[in-house]
Amino acid sequence: MKALIIDDERLARAELRVLLAAFPEVEIAGEAANASEALKLIPKLAPDLVFLDIEMPGRSGFDLLDALPAPHPRIVFVTAYNEFAMRAFEVNALDYLMKPVHPARLATALERMSSRVAAPSATTEAAAEPVGAPLREDDQVFVRDGDRCWFIPVRELRLLESEGNHTRLHFRDQRALLYRTLGSMEARLPASLFVRANRAQLVNRTFVEAIEPWFSGGLKATLRGGGEVEFSRRQAQVFRDRLGL
Repeated sequence: MKALIIDDERLARAELRVLLAAFPEVEIAGEAANASEALKLIPKLAPDLVFLDIEMPGRSGFDLLDALPAPHPRIVFVTAYNEFAMRAFEVNALDYLMKPVHPARLATALERMSSRVAAPSATTEAAAEPVGAPLREDDQVFVRDGDRCWFIPVRELRLLESEGNHTRLHFRDQRALLYRTLGSMEARLPASLFVRANRAQLVNRTFVEAIEPWFSGGLKATLRGGGEVEFSRRQAQVFRDRLGL
């Protein structure tokens, strides 16, 4: 994949070049020190991926995206500031890396890029809804509910419940509403952790504290942190198989 680095700091561009050298699938097609240079280079180089700083002299990284004609290349923001994370996800950024960039986080961003290029996902509930890259247990998800925002490790999601075309996320002592369907979330979440309980609920099996037989061959599970979930007969069998019961 062809990559373009956009950062006003020469040392930051050089550091990212060094880190990217460990990934032979990435070809660094060029560099830009500001948005004006980038606007000229992007149509010429047609990069697949852009590593984009946010705060730069003149126009910011977001200003660049506003001025860039569609379709945009995939964007990975690379910044020293975490307060722009919410806006970054609103513009469908592939990832949001904090400086200094950790090699493992860079690898995660590139894996997401590779998975989108190799096998674009499809939702099971709404064909027009974008699903996004598969998530791993150690990934974080960005959750916004009204004026409140969280970065939540996937492993800390306890329960997901369908509410029409939205999904209610249960984590810690919070119940945030996510504007995605339960099916699209199930397609992204790791099967090693999450299992369907019924048509409306998806549960993190590591939070199951106790189970007991329930009506019509189903199961009732008590969750650590609060709440109970009823497994349908079909999903109860899937859950037993997963646990080797």
